[in-house]
This record gives sequence, structure tokens and C-alpha cells, in this order.
Amino acid sequence: MSHSPLERRADTVVIFTEDADWHTRTLRRAIEREGLDVLVLSLNDCGFAIGETPHGLLIPGLDGRLPAAAFIRVIAKGTTEQITMRLGVLHALRELGVKVMNDARAIERCVDKSMTSFLIGRAGLPTPRTFVREDRAAMQALVDEAPADSVLKPLFGAQGKGIRRIEPRQPLPEPEKVGGVYYLQDFVEGRQSGGMYQDWRVYVVGGRAVAAMIRRSERWITNIHQGAAGEPAPIDGIAAAYAVRATAAVGADYAGVDLIEDAAGGFSVLEVNSMPAWKGLQRTTEIDVAATMARHLATTLNRAPAA
Repeated sequence: MSHSPLERRADTVVIFTEDADWHTRTLRRAIEREGLDVLVLSLNDCGFAIGETPHGLLIPGLDGRLPAAAFIRVIAKGTTEQITMRLGVLHALRELGVKVMNDARAIERCVDKSMTSFLIGRAGLPTPRTFVREDRAAMQALVDEAPADSVLKPLFGAQGKGIRRIEPRQPLPEPEKVGGVYYLQDFVEGRQSGGMYQDWRVYVVGGRAVAAMIRRSERWITNIHQGAAGEPAPIDGIAAAYAVRATAAVGADYAGVDLIEDAAGGFSVLEVNSMPAWKGLQRTTEIDVAATMARHLATTLNRAPAA
């Protein structure tokens, strides 16, 4: 059965992920409550079929048609070639007029911490001084001359994994330990409470902050996945406003934005996550994060709320 190149299954949303985990199940139910069908796929199983399919893409389960929208939950690790092809599929979907949350451009900007920091700074938002180079000697010179500690982060990374606090004159690791790229930020001595380190995670959907929490830990790395505890935080203050601006700066529909508050009460934006988890945030705030994302997606598709 042939279809026109842009014919779609108007009520179908594809969730791209690698695991039918809690996040996928919760999001699927929320999207279905909006009256949309959901197809869960791995980007690994998709590709290009130029000259074979009407639109040039291979997406299983759609009978040669396009989905109404795609939600990107997880992109699997792979070779440079594999990641490039998977992102290419997302770029192609956007070019074909399919709503993609978040689209490949936003994902690329957020996965690459150097570009995230560049865009945050370019948007006029406060963020720690950041240096990114391949030259170990030049970066070591910065560390040696630094008046205080720095933070060395993997260029690609999440959940606080691989982050190191570097003291002045402390030797940097060899290039092969950091993928050949050194990403250094000034360490911000954040506001402490009861001897605990803390920072903020603000969740933004559709241009507004929908949930926020303060994460507290005995360690300076405050990710929930590394044992930090969360407590609800307001979504009507400067932290939320900065998070909304940071999300817009990277071009994302939704994002988890990390900020730190210094001892004087000022905020700096640290990171923008384009494929954030929200289980810890939902438990902390009792806000149905998946429902807000599903509603935004349905609204974008010009659908009325489900009865």
C-alpha cells in the first residue's frame, strides 16, 4: 500500500528509548491519556531507506507513514557513526515536519557541555568561568595559576559521573582518561545548610518551570543518583527564571536545568539536560511531570484535552 511522502499516523507518538523502564511506562500512560497512541521504539532499529519508502526513512511499525510526533527518552551509546546516524534520523523527522521533543539540535547542544556553556553565556546568564581545550599543558597552566579549586567534567556525561574537583597545581589526568578534551569550570562554593552541600534542579516544559527541588548531600556532587536527598523548591523565583532562559538558549522543549546558589544568594546555571530523568523530582514534589510533558506535546499538536 503506497502513501504520500508526508502522510502520517496522526494519532501516533513514537517514544524512542532503550528500556521500558518506569520513565517510559509513566510517559506512555500520560500520552495515552491525551488520546494519542504510543509506539515504543529504539533508534537502533530505525534508519534511512531513500528511494524505498515514501519519505526516505525506515521506522518499524508505521506502515510506511510518519508519526505525528516523537519523544526522545534515551539514545543508546554507540560508535561515532552509530550516534551520527541516529541523530540523522531525528534531524530528518524534523525536516519532514514531525514534532520532535527534544529535537536533534537541542540534544547535540546539551550532550556537548562546551556548547551548552557557550550558549548559556551567550544568553547573558550567569555561569562559572569555563575553559575547554585539548592541550593538556595549557589547561594545566590554568590549574596551576588558579586561585581556587576547579571542576573537571567529562565533555559527555550525566548523573555526576566522572566529575572531579581539582585543587590548584594538582596534576590533570592524561588525555586518554578524559577523551582527549579537558572541560574545566571554576568551582562554586555553594550555599550550605546544616553542613550539607546543595544545588537546584529545575524542570522546564514548554517555556515554563513546572517543578523544582533543592538537592542536598554530604558530598559536593549532589545528584540524586549518587545519594543526594531532595526537597521541594519554588518555581516562581530567579532560579526558575534562569532555567527557563537556559532551556530556550539551547532550543529545547523540555529540560532539567542544574543551578547553584552561592553564599550571597546569587544563582549560576551549571548544566542543561535534554534527556533528563524525573523520578526523583516527581517523588520530591509530587508533581506529575510526565503529564505536563504529554499535555505540552498534545497542545503542540493542536489537540484538545482528552475527555
